[in-house]
Amino acid sequence: MGHRTLLVDGDPQCNLTSLFLGAEGFDRYFTEEATSNKNIKDGVAPVFEGQPIQIQAFKCPNASRNRNLYLLPGHMNLSEYEANLSFALGATSVLSALKNLPGAYNHLIETICEQYDIDYAIIDLNPALSALNQVLFLSADAFVIPLNPDCFAKMALKSLSTILPGWVNWSVKNRDMYDGAAYCLPSKPPRFVGVIPQRFNIRNGKPTTAYAIQISELLEIVKSDVVPSFARMGMTFSTADYEAAGIPENRELMEIKDFQGLSPKSQKYSVPVYALTDAELEAQGAALKVSKSNRKEFGQMYEEICKKIELLPI
Repeated sequence: MGHRTLLVDGDPQCNLTSLFLGAEGFDRYFTEEATSNKNIKDGVAPVFEGQPIQIQAFKCPNASRNRNLYLLPGHMNLSEYEANLSFALGATSVLSALKNLPGAYNHLIETICEQYDIDYAIIDLNPALSALNQVLFLSADAFVIPLNPDCFAKMALKSLSTILPGWVNWSVKNRDMYDGAAYCLPSKPPRFVGVIPQRFNIRNGKPTTAYAIQISELLEIVKSDVVPSFARMGMTFSTADYEAAGIPENRELMEIKDFQGLSPKSQKYSVPVYALTDAELEAQGAALKVSKSNRKEFGQMYEEICKKIELLPI
């Protein structure tokens, strides 16, 4: 789409960083002196460790096949700051030393975005209801919820319909307490873009019956429970905005089937499935034809998702 994009790895598992850099590149990045401290954890260290320096931008890895794509690498020890962050968020009054903690990540991301003239920053969160996820979520302008069609997703959706508005409510109620902080969270709440059911099997080009039923039930929960709950806290766009972007009432952006044989190749060559070359598909004959067809289909799916997001007033 031509946008300058920053990927932010906010997950201590560092799967995004590993995929972006590759296995060998990952090890090299975190062992070489020139790059080992250029990551999200070390980026906010001045605030969390009381260092007498400001948060500053640094050089971020650039995708070899897309010069408009950058990565703010994660760190496997990112959760070390969780205790201090939780204390800062839960305190009824905040010491001056703690005021800058919640907004530190937001400031780091904004500073790097300014450095590279970024149009969109995409933050990858881990599947946990942590203090780190809370401040990263509140740093965003908008958010997408991926869904695996199973019973756990139903419970997760219902939890998110109360927890995410609760985080926004915390931000509203405690904003005055952080007056004077050098690093602040945005004043506006993140707004809900939609959901993406994913990683399901298909038959004859459609989700199998079991998955189709699960997806339908999940989308009904989104429509009946999630959207109204988000709307009450100002976490949605207007109905006209969704309609203009082609996003339905159940807020389904796209259904992404299982990558099947393309996923291992994507991991191996550190590129998205739709960017794999014919040689990287490692197939011949009929298998190559199927792989090329899947690659094209996935590319079209992601392009359609991007077009919908572009049309929203983010």
